[in-house]
Amino acid sequence: MKLIVTCEHGGKTIPSEYTEYFKNSLEILQSHRGYDFGALDVFNALKTLAVYSNYSATSRLLIELNRSLHHKHLFSEFTKGLANTEKEGIIKDYYFPYRNAVETEIRNLIGSNETVLHLSIHSFTPVFNIIERSCDIGILYDSSRQGEKRWASLLKDHLKTEDSNLNVRYNYPYLGKADGFTTYLRQQFALNYLGIELEINQKFSRQNIMHSTLKSILFHAIKKALN
Repeated sequence: MKLIVTCEHGGKTIPSEYTEYFKNSLEILQSHRGYDFGALDVFNALKTLAVYSNYSATSRLLIELNRSLHHKHLFSEFTKGLANTEKEGIIKDYYFPYRNAVETEIRNLIGSNETVLHLSIHSFTPVFNIIERSCDIGILYDSSRQGEKRWASLLKDHLKTEDSNLNVRYNYPYLGKADGFTTYLRQQFALNYLGIELEINQKFSRQNIMHSTLKSILFHAIKKALN
């Protein structure tokens, strides 16, 4: 099995040609709406385990790389009112280059008779709509796909072995089969593709850096699950 690691919401960068649409919005760009706190740090800690890794530092408020082209939230309130030509330019310059690069790598690996495990790294806010989320690490997968189900269970077992106090949950705080990059890729590769999203609680993040102990736990648990 070959591992690839991606991070779709790694940064809050807005390309210079679009900064005018984000005037007086620095606070929002620096919030969890602009990017996933600590996700890129975890990605960097895990990428040595992978045969291929890729991330985006462009804010999802420009375009949401983890959504399908038809999704109503592909563009944020800052960009959904742009002219179609501008939207098409953003898709051409930022959406397709990232997603096509990942898809091409998976296609090449599967074409070489490899099974691909894709870990897409994300993080989530500890409190949503004034309700505390009871989870440290979420493992998101499609429960109808037995390979993903088995690997998710294996990973959870290894995470709990590393730290029995960790609250690890399946398909929380989101469903693994909801619209997303892994869901799209499952449709492209019916066989030999396992798509797992890791959602990490942002309570472990300080100044966009995840707690070193948690990164170590994730690294060793994933490494063991791959063997």
